[in-house]
Amino acid sequence: MTQPETPDSRKRRLLILDDEPIVVKRLKPAFQKAGYDVEAFTDSQEALAAFEKTPADIVITDLKMEGLDGIAFLDRVKAVSPGVGVIVITGFATLETAKESFHKGAFDFVAKPFKLADILEVVGRFEAQMGSRHAV
Repeated sequence: MTQPETPDSRKRRLLILDDEPIVVKRLKPAFQKAGYDVEAFTDSQEALAAFEKTPADIVITDLKMEGLDGIAFLDRVKAVSPGVGVIVITGFATLETAKESFHKGAFDFVAKPFKLADILEVVGRFEAQMGSRHAV
């Protein structure tokens, strides 16, 4: 007999959105190995549709993308699930874009290129802050 899933026992859902396939290809297996249920996208509309259907606990999104950019995506996921942790990653980091991301509710802002350990650490900090840390 299996135990019923509780919010603390289930895998955390993580959604990755970046229009650069290499970034998605690098992040997805790292977070799967860390124990997350990961969905990864290179298209913001597909990612938004998936999030609206089944919201993730944590979102990692690029800032500059064709179509729906990272700020608009951040707005939309926060409207669907206000408690979602959003981490913005970008190769175009400026003080203005960082301030706008935080104003819209991002948990953190990480400039590219970044080390994999840095992203894992940011996600760990979000989970610790939420009081529901998962083994990372």
